[in-house]
Amino acid sequence: MIKRIFDFTLASVALIILSPFLLFAALLVRVLDGKPVLFVQQRIGRGAKPFYILKFRTMKVDNSGPQITVAGDSRVTRTGRFLRKTKFDELPQLFNVVKGDMAFVGPRPEVARYVDLYSPEDRPILNLTPGITDPASLVYSNESEILRRADDPEEHYVNVIMPHKIAINRRYANQANFFTDLKMIVYTVLHGLGFKLSYLDQFKDPA
Repeated sequence: MIKRIFDFTLASVALIILSPFLLFAALLVRVLDGKPVLFVQQRIGRGAKPFYILKFRTMKVDNSGPQITVAGDSRVTRTGRFLRKTKFDELPQLFNVVKGDMAFVGPRPEVARYVDLYSPEDRPILNLTPGITDPASLVYSNESEILRRADDPEEHYVNVIMPHKIAINRRYANQANFFTDLKMIVYTVLHGLGFKLSYLDQFKDPA
């Protein structure tokens, strides 16, 4: 309950403070790339319940192809590359936090196609509320570049990266509390500013 109250309050305040950036990003997409401004996609949340995640659109409207994005993906617009690099594309997820579909800290939610591939050992991760940030996201902050170098990006994601991400989040969940979540939010900001975090080293071993 404390976590939910904290998430709701912080997300509400953040939406007010960051409203100029939200407006700027929305205008940038609308003027340079047209409609729609938002990318809305069904993801699987806590208890395997579907919900719709919100992002600013960073890809062309006709973007058929894999559901993962590699570095240099031609489907990503010029505006989208800027939004992804600055993480402005993720700002609309604050509305998901206010609504209760997401938390600030929790496993990044997957699409149903990938959740269907979870092993029985992986599925307990669905007992956690998905979040905007988590240690796995920071460990794999260069995920698109890793996938670009793979012979089969989707196969590498499903068989290597996704299981490791789940293992990281299960390990984090075993030690998580309100204060570790606070630290994770701070670590995310510091990581975004380019700081190297020794805290993440404990999660890099797939074992």
